Amino acid sequence: MSTTIELDEYDRKILRALQENADYSMADLGNMIGLSHTPCWRRLKRLETEGVIRGKVTLLDPKLLNLGVTVHAYITIKNHDASSLEAFEQAVQAIPEVVECYSTSGEKDYVLRVVVESVEHYERLMKQTLIHLPNIGSINSAFALKQVKFTTQLPI
Repeated sequence: MSTTIELDEYDRKILRALQENADYSMADLGNMIGLSHTPCWRRLKRLETEGVIRGKVTLLDPKLLNLGVTVHAYITIKNHDASSLEAFEQAVQAIPEVVECYSTSGEKDYVLRVVVESVEHYERLMKQTLIHLPNIGSINSAFALKQVKFTTQLPI
């Protein structure tokens, strides 16, 4: 069970700035939000310790890496007991092309966001891997035609 963290306006400014660019120096970050180096650094470390900041990553352009096809795979599973759900969730962790997996409400049990280089690559992945995941009942795939919006920034 997660708890919410109390954030003041300085904390929010830090988080908004880092969501735009995690490479700011501490001096630049402090100047941007109106704090000197040391108080800014303390706040940043507290946000990291409390788990608000989970990590820092570099975003890559999938098209330039020949990974221009995004597929949403809607999964229905056969059994809904805890061990069957856990087996599916553990198995999906090992598939690098699956970049996101959500348990969902409604007709489908899970939705996967899959990134691959081509439709043919997805077909191979489905035939060789996805249909062999534990407890799979059905997979319905939708190919993204165009990315209209993408952000990693949370609305804080």
